[in-house]
Amino acid sequence: MTLQIGPHPVQPPVVLAPMAGITNAPFRTLCREFSGGKGLFVSEMITTRALVERDAKTMRLIHFDGTEKPRSIQLYGVDPVTVGKAVRMIVDEGLADHIDLNFGCPVPKVTRKGGGSALPYKRNLLRSILREAVGNAGALPVTMKMRKGIDDDHLTYLDAGRIAVEEGVTAIALHGRTAAQHYSGTADWEAIARLKEAVPEIPVLGNGDIWSAGDAVRMMRETGCDGVVVGRGCLGRPWLFGDLVEAFEAGEEGREPSYARPTFRDVARVMVRHAQLLGEWLEDEARGVIDFRKHVAWYTKGFSVGSELRKKLAIASSLEELDALLSGLDLDQPWPAGADGPRGRTSGRDRVVLPDGWLDDPFDGATVGTEAELDTSGG
Repeated sequence: MTLQIGPHPVQPPVVLAPMAGITNAPFRTLCREFSGGKGLFVSEMITTRALVERDAKTMRLIHFDGTEKPRSIQLYGVDPVTVGKAVRMIVDEGLADHIDLNFGCPVPKVTRKGGGSALPYKRNLLRSILREAVGNAGALPVTMKMRKGIDDDHLTYLDAGRIAVEEGVTAIALHGRTAAQHYSGTADWEAIARLKEAVPEIPVLGNGDIWSAGDAVRMMRETGCDGVVVGRGCLGRPWLFGDLVEAFEAGEEGREPSYARPTFRDVARVMVRHAQLLGEWLEDEARGVIDFRKHVAWYTKGFSVGSELRKKLAIASSLEELDALLSGLDLDQPWPAGADGPRGRTSGRDRVVLPDGWLDDPFDGATVGTEAELDTSGG
């Protein structure tokens, strides 16, 4: 089962969702190692204005090592001209092989300025951004990721899907939630099926509530989508991509996959390696371990660690300290029941904060200020 993104075959049809502060080069390396290099692993979200201005942090984030093929960058922008310049820069300097555009960010500081998941409501602005991106991309495939809409009364995904097809977008990923849901409730997989029916010309990828390889297989079977995008389900579990490869290959060959759940010894080994990779990437071991702290709760979820030791793990500042703390735990603990379930943020909101008058006319000549171009995870 192969997903085609322009000239790039993706087998199995599994994509790592861009997550700010998470899907940097070290985390992508871990996921690719577990998958045997199979699948597509997208960079953190890159702000187009920061890229065009060659911000130092941004230039580090777009670095790919020699083993990453294809090199996939996700861009976030609200100004068509700036998006076009960023795409042209990527093409001219050979910075990537695939460009994904983010229209899914639900956080208030972005939507209140008209960015993220609020932007597709303005159909003409969305079209202009897509036209500039595709028009400047040359032979590079351009895809997009979005949500169902602002809320249940302002759904945009079907219109946005048709606009994407008309403007030459190669594939669309849909997170089956609205901006108002944020990450709460249950993802609407039926919306993914409806989008697939509405845009049969290009691949549609489903995103939302994929906590296991079985969920991914079930989503594709129930919705008819062409691939899956995995985000929060792999937090603290980069080996999920190994499960996904096994599940899809087993399905093709008629075998039933058998997932060997890691013991805490296995998890601890991955934790130390993750922190080490971050240190090498940042060229500073201490900074790498500090950056790794955000991952501790995800890796240790469900294991018997204890609150005091968990706090110590979350303030470790060297690989030696991290390894020593982990070695003092019961490394033979089996994988805890329920640890494969939901993880990460689950909050929702009653109302999406939008610019004044944003909902008055979906076809007006809206523009969005640079204040909406923030380094915020999205989708």
